[in-house]
Amino acid sequence: MVSRQAKANAIRALSMDAVQQANSGHPGAPMGMADIAEVLWADFLKHNPANPEWHDRDRFVLSNGHGSMLLYALLHLSGYEVSIEDIKNFRQLGSKTPGHPEYGDTPGVETTTGPLGQGFANAVGLALAEKILASRFNRDNFEIVDHYTYAFLGDGCLMEGISHEAAALAGVHKLSKLICIYDDNGISIDGNVEEWFIDNTAQRFEAYGWKVIANIDGHKWEEIHKALKEAKESKLPTLICCKTIIGFGSPKKSGSASAHGSPLGEEEVLRTRASLDWHFSPFEIPDEYMEAWDARRKGQQNETLWKEKFTRYSSSFPELAKEYTRVMSGSLPDLWEASMDSLLKEVVRKSESKASRSASNDVISHLASILPELLGGSADLTGSNLTSWEKALPVSDINPGGNYIYYGVREFGMTAIASGLALHGGLIPFSGTFLTFMDYGRNAVRMSALMRIQNILVYTHDSIGQGEDGPTHQPVEQLANLRTTPNLETWRPCDSVETVVAWKAA
Repeated sequence: MVSRQAKANAIRALSMDAVQQANSGHPGAPMGMADIAEVLWADFLKHNPANPEWHDRDRFVLSNGHGSMLLYALLHLSGYEVSIEDIKNFRQLGSKTPGHPEYGDTPGVETTTGPLGQGFANAVGLALAEKILASRFNRDNFEIVDHYTYAFLGDGCLMEGISHEAAALAGVHKLSKLICIYDDNGISIDGNVEEWFIDNTAQRFEAYGWKVIANIDGHKWEEIHKALKEAKESKLPTLICCKTIIGFGSPKKSGSASAHGSPLGEEEVLRTRASLDWHFSPFEIPDEYMEAWDARRKGQQNETLWKEKFTRYSSSFPELAKEYTRVMSGSLPDLWEASMDSLLKEVVRKSESKASRSASNDVISHLASILPELLGGSADLTGSNLTSWEKALPVSDINPGGNYIYYGVREFGMTAIASGLALHGGLIPFSGTFLTFMDYGRNAVRMSALMRIQNILVYTHDSIGQGEDGPTHQPVEQLANLRTTPNLETWRPCDSVETVVAWKAA
């Protein structure tokens, strides 16, 4: 029988071999988090490698995306379509295993991570989507939306300001099915983080309204298992703080910055193999190890049970089941085309002259009446952006089934959380702020475009002519920035007719 330690060492071996062969990468985090990952994926994560798109799977996000080989090793070992050849092609052009995980390129990757902290914010969006859809579709004895979002975080994710924005909002909405695991190894590229990162992370997250489980030994599976079990029973989002040794198993480089962002080196790889009692060739994983890791059978059983439940749900609630299937597929309702055509004709007939944000508000009101999956929001500028509508219902912990989110003054967090909402499926998120404040959310805008996901951004006050607030609020270079972003459609409608067309295209 393959021990837990040996299973974790398979992750370490693949990670150091792939980084060494690429002569580039970050072996330290995968080697340090291997024990945590083994417990999570073996004992808790509900997924089906044979169907990475199964609706009710748990979501796993590697926010510290530089440790990508951890995720690729997990996907390969548990049975996803990530072959040993893909592992050997780590960080090579056109491979399934790029330097940082990319959504759409690798089966099982839930979001593109790399810019630190954004994966964490995406995870908040994923968990928020689960809570919203569960409220809308679940009925007694029929919890068809019932899954967790797990995220791994590093020191860098928590240093980034977006972690504050996203964590605060997760606390507001009491996202009890969000479980984040902090890899507290004390090391970043520049060295020991005590020189520049002395936050009391546990107290910080408690202040946000999170449950915090601190001082877990990230190399003792019993402690990890107990913490994860406790987290699943919490009524709040949970942060588990795990002390780990970066580059665990490396005799000369573990616990140091040299294990963070560079290959271990051929000689140190050999020493690490001996230290871990790993007596196999590079990229060699014996059959018994693959069998011990294989999650396909268990995953198929879980999905089958869900499908059987959904069949019974469809019999009891046929209209709900039909609507759930539609929104999760991303299809628009049958009346969509005719309804929008009718609106366009009405707007043309009226030929009104009004501000485009007012025209946008008219379209949003119409869309909300025919698209229950539409989910609006603004970063504390609802009355100025005109992103709400008469029958909008705020999303809250008490009423999670609403359709409007008050994000507060959190443009970066809002944009990345909206990406998580879009990635989950079943919702069409849009969010608003002033065009000049797009700069605050800029990198999240770029990441949503990189992923080609339906994250609709409403930017108002887009002219220097509207300048009573002075130059701090006058956008000049932002529009050119957006228009040069690959995969991002930038619409600037000049009247009510073009506003309808722009929204229809979005």
